[in-house]
Amino acid sequence: PLIGSAKEKLSQFCHVPVENILNIHDVPNIWHVPLILRNQKAHEAIIKQLNLSRSAGPPELRDWTLMAESYDNLSTSVKIALVGKYTNLSDSYLSVVKALLHASVACSQKPSIQWVSASDLEDATAASAPDAHTKAWETLKGSSCILIPGGFGDRGISGMILAAKYARENKVPYLGICLGMQISVIEMSRHVLGLGNADSEEFNTDTPDCVVMYMPEVSKTHLGNTMRLGCRRTFFRKPDCLTSKLYGNPPHVDERHRHRYEVNPSFVPMLENAGLQFVGCDESGNRMEIVELQDHPFYIGVQFHPEFKSRPRKPSPPFTGLILAATERMRTLTNVSNGDAGASE
Repeated sequence: PLIGSAKEKLSQFCHVPVENILNIHDVPNIWHVPLILRNQKAHEAIIKQLNLSRSAGPPELRDWTLMAESYDNLSTSVKIALVGKYTNLSDSYLSVVKALLHASVACSQKPSIQWVSASDLEDATAASAPDAHTKAWETLKGSSCILIPGGFGDRGISGMILAAKYARENKVPYLGICLGMQISVIEMSRHVLGLGNADSEEFNTDTPDCVVMYMPEVSKTHLGNTMRLGCRRTFFRKPDCLTSKLYGNPPHVDERHRHRYEVNPSFVPMLENAGLQFVGCDESGNRMEIVELQDHPFYIGVQFHPEFKSRPRKPSPPFTGLILAATERMRTLTNVSNGDAGASE
């Protein structure tokens, strides 16, 4: 924190009243920042400057204070394997990291993200870089849950498919987001349905088993302004599904999207017969939005990006479910009575 003489000097050189010079010093976690501003009466300076003293009251930060202080006192952590393409630049997944933080704290856990480069899981890496391959698999197997986020391009896809296969076969809690959902469809098609050439049109335009296809209504030659973007409505095809319970049993949810490819509806019946249930779809009923695997503690894929709407005091339901499953506390959510909107908090 600044000492008084430093504040006075800043006031003289910057023509700012001393009482309006605030300390934003290091804190245990970023959620303390609004609290140190409150303690320095920043809200009073703002109210005075905007002449709002008659209509504005003191900030309501009791719940926020509890959240900030409780995080400091957390003693247990949950290991989350984040399998992606851009793990050397973690800011690429900043929204996902923050959503994991929100969900973990809501479950009284500190998130311990284990970065796994998808390429390091691939068989080719076992020959070219055996140490990296061994370390990647040790990290994956040592984690309590697995998350595959969104992305574009074919790099690391084989590794992601192997990670999804490991999660499916070993009952490890799994959350696939956008590409991660499509990966689960490809993996099931190859290893359960026996469609060895199953692939996404994004990676192989000539595959005879195109289980993930380019959205039919958009141009295949122009990348600009061709994604399905923004908040879209997803309807639950099966109201008693786990994802519906995570959201508090509503008839639909509104989540943000960012994708060009979608599950090929022609393969949906085959996949459902194999146990991969498509429990959410768009208003047409043809665009699949949510998948769940039968006979698995937690295996969910969503075409949308739930991390975009996650907030510190309102964690994203799919992320909360992943952490609950990873800490073997899923019963606390699935036993909640129908319509309890606070189930995800």
